[in-house]
Amino acid sequence: MKAIRNQSLALFFGLLFLLALGGQSLAGFHSYNDEEVARAHLAHEKPQLLDYPTYLTSPDFSRDVMENWQSEYLQFLLFILATIWLIQRGSPESKKPGEEGTESDEQQKIGRYADENSPWPARSGGFVASIYSNSLLLLMGTVFVASW
Repeated sequence: MKAIRNQSLALFFGLLFLLALGGQSLAGFHSYNDEEVARAHLAHEKPQLLDYPTYLTSPDFSRDVMENWQSEYLQFLLFILATIWLIQRGSPESKKPGEEGTESDEQQKIGRYADENSPWPARSGGFVASIYSNSLLLLMGTVFVASW
């Protein structure tokens, strides 16, 4: 029980992910078959309906999932980028008014301003620290591009 309590956030979001994916698969399955019935009716043909397991392994389902994920990756990438330059008074994700933009090395505690608890990329300074400072933005940009 302690393991479940200690990992409850990850378990909650894992379950939420599976429920959302299941909901998307059911909605997509019914939509696919409805569209096939309409297409077959217009063409005066017998509809080629898919059963649920076949739909789950179809290109239509995987395409819909990837399009959904691409949209999420792009939204997260834009959120990260926007929070660097834009503010929202009262939001915990936002910088305070007047602090927009990138932070100095001293504010980020990188390079010569890093302390002994800082990760090695932050302590190294230069190009490595620059990559480290932008790592979340670079990672989400890479994931978005790779999802194509």
